[in-house]
Amino acid sequence: MAAAGRAPMGTLPREEESPEMDLSHRFSKQELALLYQEVLYTIQHRLGKPQPQHVADAQELCAYVQKAFGMDAEEHRAIMQQVQELESPIFCLKATVKEAKGILGKDVSGFSDPYCLLGIESKNQEPAHPDSKRRLKAVVKDLIPEDQIHRTQIISQTLNPVWDETFILEFEDMETASFHLDMWDSDTVESVRHKLGELTDLHGLKRIFKDARKDKGQDDFLGNVVLRLKDLHCWDDQWYQLEPRTETYPNRGQCHLQFLLTHKKRATTCSRTQPSYTVHRHLLQQLVSHEILQHQAGSTAWDGELSPHASTVLYLHATQKDLSDFHQVMAQWLAYSKLYQSLEFNSSCLLHQITSIEYQWVQERLRPEQKAELAESFQSLLTYGVSLIRRYRIIFPLSVARSTERLQSLLRVLVQMCKMKAFRELCTPSPDLPRMVSEALKSGTAEWFHMKKQHLQPMVKSMEENGKALAKLLLEVIGDLQQCQKIWNKFFISTLKLNLFSIAYLELESLVAEHVQEQLREIDTGMSKPTAESLFQLYLNLQELYRMKDFLPKRDGPLALSDFHQWFKEAVPQWLQKAYSIALERAQRAVQMDQLTPFGEHNKHSTSTVDLSTCYAQIVKTWQQLNWPDPEEAFMIMVKLVEDMCKIALMYCRLVKERAEALSLCEQNEGEAANRLCIVVNNIKQLRLLVLKLPWQLDWAQLEQRTGAVIDQQQIQHTLHHQLDSTVSCLDREVQDVVQALATKLEAGIARHIQELSASNNAQEPEDSILPLMKFLESELQYLNEHLVQENFKSLLALLWHHTLAVLTAAAGPQVPSVQHCRKLHCALKSLELCFHAEGCGLPLETLHSTAFLSLESRLALCSSTSRKLIQKYFSNRIQEQLDISSEKYGAVTIKALYRPSEQKLRVEVLNAANLIPLDSNASSPPRSAARTGPVCCSPSSITTPWGPTTWRERPSSPCATCLAWMPMRTDPTRDGCPKRASRSPTPNPAAMRSCGCWSAGRGTRRPRPSSSCASSEPSSPRRRREGQRALNGGVQSGIPWGQQALPPAVPPVGLRRVVGWLGVSLQTNTTLPGRVPSPSALHGAAASVWGWGNLPPWLSGLFGFFSLLF
Repeated sequence: MAAAGRAPMGTLPREEESPEMDLSHRFSKQELALLYQEVLYTIQHRLGKPQPQHVADAQELCAYVQKAFGMDAEEHRAIMQQVQELESPIFCLKATVKEAKGILGKDVSGFSDPYCLLGIESKNQEPAHPDSKRRLKAVVKDLIPEDQIHRTQIISQTLNPVWDETFILEFEDMETASFHLDMWDSDTVESVRHKLGELTDLHGLKRIFKDARKDKGQDDFLGNVVLRLKDLHCWDDQWYQLEPRTETYPNRGQCHLQFLLTHKKRATTCSRTQPSYTVHRHLLQQLVSHEILQHQAGSTAWDGELSPHASTVLYLHATQKDLSDFHQVMAQWLAYSKLYQSLEFNSSCLLHQITSIEYQWVQERLRPEQKAELAESFQSLLTYGVSLIRRYRIIFPLSVARSTERLQSLLRVLVQMCKMKAFRELCTPSPDLPRMVSEALKSGTAEWFHMKKQHLQPMVKSMEENGKALAKLLLEVIGDLQQCQKIWNKFFISTLKLNLFSIAYLELESLVAEHVQEQLREIDTGMSKPTAESLFQLYLNLQELYRMKDFLPKRDGPLALSDFHQWFKEAVPQWLQKAYSIALERAQRAVQMDQLTPFGEHNKHSTSTVDLSTCYAQIVKTWQQLNWPDPEEAFMIMVKLVEDMCKIALMYCRLVKERAEALSLCEQNEGEAANRLCIVVNNIKQLRLLVLKLPWQLDWAQLEQRTGAVIDQQQIQHTLHHQLDSTVSCLDREVQDVVQALATKLEAGIARHIQELSASNNAQEPEDSILPLMKFLESELQYLNEHLVQENFKSLLALLWHHTLAVLTAAAGPQVPSVQHCRKLHCALKSLELCFHAEGCGLPLETLHSTAFLSLESRLALCSSTSRKLIQKYFSNRIQEQLDISSEKYGAVTIKALYRPSEQKLRVEVLNAANLIPLDSNASSPPRSAARTGPVCCSPSSITTPWGPTTWRERPSSPCATCLAWMPMRTDPTRDGCPKRASRSPTPNPAAMRSCGCWSAGRGTRRPRPSSSCASSEPSSPRRRREGQRALNGGVQSGIPWGQQALPPAVPPVGLRRVVGWLGVSLQTNTTLPGRVPSPSALHGAAASVWGWGNLPPWLSGLFGFFSLLF
C-alpha cells in the first residue's frame, strides 16, 4: 500500500468543485436522495469503537435517518442497495504524534535525540525478518515494509520532545490491523574526546564503554506503543505508556498520540461532486430541521440540543470526511443561521457558533467562495434579525411564553456577530447596528400604528363612533408604550444602548396628535351628548399619553401634545353637566329606594348615604381626571363642581325628610317614626362629614398654589370657602331641627316625672322618689344612643339637659322650700348629672356644669343641708376668708394654742404683737389682749391679761334658763328674762351677766360647777327653758341638752388653733365678725366641718351655741 503524504491536520482535500445546493428552499427529491445515500454510506462504513454517548446499533441509526429524511421503506431499500453496491472507501488512520515525556537518556550527556517510527501492521503481512524469535517485541522496521513506515523529526538533547506531526496511514481490515510506534535515540559517530567532554557522571562513563562495544551509528531503542485499531474510537487523544523490549528499564516514559479514523475516495455522488463541509452542512440542516419539528414544545423552545442519533450521524460524517473543528463550526453556522430564518428556533443556539468562529478565525484557511458564503450568511442574518426587531410587537408577543428571552437572545446574537473579527473583515463597510435598529424601530412603530388605526376604523361613520374609535386607538398606543417602558426598554439599553421607549413615544406621539386633530376638525360645535361622552374618554387617554413624557430623557422643544386640552374646551361644560345630572339622578333614586333603616349591624345611617357618597366620589374623580392644565379655567371648573355638590346636599336633606314623613304617614307608628327621625339626622350628619371632606378630596390647597399668580386669595375664599360654609350651616340647621324634634318628644316625659317627684310623699326616701324618672331616662337615652351617631346624641343630650335644668329650677320655686323637698330635688339633680355624663360617654362636665346648674345645685344643697353641715360650711368659709387676708390693717398678734383632750383644757399663750395702730392721743397703744370663750350673757366678754398664758375650763354641761332665753330677749326686750339683765341693747351687758353662776366656771382656773341655773337668780321657768330649747333644735338632737350631744372624736390641735384664731387671738388681729351670720343650726353644722367631724369638747359646743345666740 502506498504511503500517504504528510499533511497538516485540518486542511481540506482539493476536490472537484460543483454547483452547491440552494439553502433558500427545501431540498428537492433528487437532492434529498443523494444526501440520503451519503448518510447510509457513512453508517455502512463506520469505523472505530462507538463513543459512550453515541448510538452503536447501525440498524437503529438507519431507522432514524429514514424518518428524518421522510423515506418510505421502498425508497430506503433501493438507496441502501445502491450504497451496498458502491465501492468501499479507503480506510485511513490519521495519527498525530504530539509529544513525549520522561523518556530515557541514552547519550553521555544524560539526554537523548529521540525520533519515532510508526506504521500499521496487518495480520496477513509477512514480517520483514521471519527469523525473529521475539515477534511481540519486534520493532516497526522488523514488522512493516519500509515503504509504509513513517518517521518523525529528530529532537536533539531532550527527555521531553515535542513533534506535533500528523501522518495518514492507510489500512484495509480494521479487525486485523495494528498500529505500531517505536521511539529511538538517534546516535551519531563522535570521537572519544568529544564524548569525554560531555561526560557529567558515572552513568555517562558506563555509556561510553557500552557504545564502544556496539556497532558505530547504531540507534538506541527508547520504547514502543502497539494498539489494535478495533480498540480505537473514531477520534482518540490520550497519553500512552512506552513499552520496553526487555525488563532492564521498565519505566520508559509516555507518548501523547491523537488518532482519527477517516475515509478517502468515497464513492457517493455528494462526496465526489461537492466540498466536504458543504455536504456536511446540508446533512446538518436536514437533521436539525427534523429535530426542531419533532420538538414537542415548539420550535421557539428548542435550545439546540440534538438527539443521540443525530449527534452520532453528524459525528461519524465529520470524522470520516476529516472536517476540521473550524469547518464544522462554519458548517453549523451556515446551517443554523439559514434555518433560523425559516423555523425561528431559539437564537441562543447561534451564540456558540459565533464564539467558536471568533475563537478559531483564520482568514487564510478559507477559499474565496467560502468567504463570500460566510459573508452572505452574516448579511442575511443581520437583515433578517433587524426585520424581526422592526416587527417585534408581532414576532415576540408577550402572550407567548419566553418571548422576552427570545428577543433578548436575538439582540445578543446580532451584537456579537457585528463584533466578530470575521464579520468586520468580510462585511465591508461594516454596518452601524444601532442606527439600523433605530430606523427599524421607527418604521416598525409607524407601521404598527397605521395597522391598528385601520383595524379600529368604525363600521358606521359618525361623530360618536369616530370618538370611540379614537379612544380605543389611544388605549392601544398607551398599552404599547407601557410595555416598551416596563419590559422591552431594558433589553435594548443593555445590548444596543438604545432607548426604545423614547423612539416609540416620539413617533407615536406625533402620529396621534396629527390623527386626533384631523378627526376633531370634523366634529362641529353643536356636538351631541354621546359625542361629548366619547370625547371625554379620548381626553383622558390623551392625558395619560401626555403624562408618559416624564419617562423621556432630557429633551428640548415642545411636544405635539403640549396643548391638547385646548382641543376639548367646548366639550367641558357638557362634561360637567353630565357629571351633575348623573349624581343628581343617583341621589334621587337612592332616597326613593331608602327605607330609612340601618343597612348594617355597626352602621346607624341608611343606604342612601352610601349612594350619595358614591355620587360625590364620582364627581371628585371627574375633577381628578380632568386635571385641567390652565389654572384660571381650572378654578372656574372647581367653582362649578362645588356648586353642584352643594345643590345635591341641600336637595338630599329635603328629599330624605320628605321620605321619612311619607313612611310615617303610611304606618302611623310613633316608635317607627322616632326611628326614622334618628336615621334622618344620622344621614344628614354623614352628609355633613362628606361635605367637610371636599377641600381635602378636591385638593384646594394645590389649586390655590396653581392659581396664586392669576386669582386673588380673597376671591378664592369668597367663592369656594364661603359657598362650602353656607352649605355646612344649612346642614347644621337641619340637624338641629331634627334633634330638637326628638328632644321635644322627651321633654314632656321628663317634665311629667319631675312634677311627680315634687308631689311625692316627703316620708319617702329621695332615692326611691327619683327612681321612675331615672328609669324613664335610662330607657329613652339607651334607645337614642343605639340609633343616633355620637355627635347627634350629644347634641340631643345638651338640649335635654338645658330643659331638665329649667324644669328643676321651676320645681324648686322662688320661695324657700321644705328640707325634704329640696333633698329630693337635689338628689334628682345629682343623679341626672351622673346620667347625662355617663362616665365620660355623655356630655362633658364642662357642659353639664353651666351657670344654671351651679346656681341650682348651690341653692338646693343649702336648703337640703342639716344644721351641722351649715355650720361646717359657714366656718369653712370664714376660715378661708381669714386665710385669704393678706393686709395687716390693725397689726398682727402671735399666739400659741394647745388643747389637751384628756384634761379638757385649752391653753392660749399670747406672745407678741406687731404694727399696732396708735389709738391714744399720745400716738401710742398700751398693749393688752382679750379672749372670749363663751356667750357674753353668761361669762366675761373678755379676759384682759398681760402677755402670757391664760387657761379656760369647759363650761357646765347644760346652760341656765337665762342663757337659753337670750336669743328671744334680743328680739323682744319686754320679755322676761334673766334677772341680772341690765340692758335691752342688742349686745347684752357683761356686767349684768357676770353673776350668772352657770358661766362662772369659765373664768380663771376654777372647776366647773354642776349647777344648771344661775346662782343669784330665780330658777328659770319651764316656758323659758322650752323656748330656749326650741331655739337650739335646728342643730341638736330632739330631747337632748345641747352640751350633751354625742359628737365624733376630737381633732388635732391645728383645727383648734383655726377656731381660736377666728375668736380674736389669731395672727391677724384685724379678723372681725361679719354683720350677719347663719342660724344656730347652720353654725352648729359649720363647727363640725372645721373639726373634721371630730369630737367637739362640751365647752366648745357651748361656745358655738353662744355665737349662734350672739349673732
